[in-house]
Amino acid sequence: MTTMVQETPVVTTATTATLAPVVATTTAVSDVRRSELAAFLRSRRERITPEQVGLPRGPRRRTPGLRREEVAQLAAVGVTWYTWLEQARAIQVSAQVLDSIARALLFDPGERAHLFALAGTADPLPDTACTGVSPALRRILEQLDPFPACVQNARYDILAYNRTYATLMCDLDALPQEERNCLWLTFTNPDWAASVVDREEQMRAMAGKFRAAMAEHIAEPAWKCLLKRLLDASPEFRQMWARHEVVQPVAYRTKTYRQSRVGLLRLDHNGLWTGPHPGARVVTFTPADEESHERLRRLHALALAEA
Repeated sequence: MTTMVQETPVVTTATTATLAPVVATTTAVSDVRRSELAAFLRSRRERITPEQVGLPRGPRRRTPGLRREEVAQLAAVGVTWYTWLEQARAIQVSAQVLDSIARALLFDPGERAHLFALAGTADPLPDTACTGVSPALRRILEQLDPFPACVQNARYDILAYNRTYATLMCDLDALPQEERNCLWLTFTNPDWAASVVDREEQMRAMAGKFRAAMAEHIAEPAWKCLLKRLLDASPEFRQMWARHEVVQPVAYRTKTYRQSRVGLLRLDHNGLWTGPHPGARVVTFTPADEESHERLRRLHALALAEA
């Protein structure tokens, strides 16, 4: 009994002595990371002029670059919260908020990677070149020309596409990878919006399908990041998202598009899963009539001439 009483404090003391340097080291590393993150954000904020982000300069501006409240406004985050971030306060930073700040401060891929590394958070939108699309699948897309076709994931990211699809609704090649998302384009891209004849119906369907799909991915940073971007960028999406409508995807339907160079196209829309479980799918558009078929041939010829 005496031995047990004597051993207990020894073990506890040894454990405390062993853990204390580890805790101190971890805390010190976290402090350094927060300080580096704060300094990095300040330096990036000060290099951007108001004109670069569409804000008026005003006559009394003394701050070089942007003010903190302007960054908070552009990123749709609280001013106090962003101030604490630049003051290296010990606060939690979500991936979707970091994504918004990176966009507000016009980060290039290297700066974005540095931001997420300092925050110790995985980037929900890493710089990937159409991952998950095999060479064989790309050849299938090419062989489907002049029928528009692409590969999408469950989040509606466009992972790969053929030449006709690239010009069907907008110039996809001219867009950065992070904007090649059907949901994002439906609500924010003017060219894409102008090409959809029944845009109101398609917006409601897309929002409803996204809500249904997100039920299985509700905690994933990439999905939350896309949702925040849409809520920040589109009043129409905010209104539709607030309705909590759920729409299940259908395998086949006919859609009409207004292509700016060849005219109206009536196309049968099909989605084909690329594996045994829902995920990536090949989306194809086949002409519903001969006139649409001929116009697709003309669109493909134009796309090849410009390639």
